[in-house]
Amino acid sequence: MSYPVPDTEFREQLLRDNPEYRRLAEEHQSYDLQLESFNNKHFLNEEEQLQEKLLKKKKLMLKDQMYIMEQKIRKEMETAEH
Repeated sequence: MSYPVPDTEFREQLLRDNPEYRRLAEEHQSYDLQLESFNNKHFLNEEEQLQEKLLKKKKLMLKDQMYIMEQKIRKEMETAEH
C-alpha cells in the first residue's frame, strides 16, 4: 500500500514532469508579477483597474485548471495502484 504524496511534493513533481502543468504555473506566476506591479502603485487609472481585474480573473482560471489537472492525475495514480 502506498501513501499519498504531500501536496507540495506532488506539485513540484508535476512542475518537473508535466509540461502543460509547468506552462500553466509559469503563466500564473507571470500574472502574479504583473499584479504585484499594480499593488505598488498608489493610484490606478480606469484602464489599470480594468487590467488588474482581468489579470485576477485569468490568474484564478489558471489556478482552477491546475487544481483540476492535479485531481485528475491523482485519481489516475490511485487507479493505477489498484
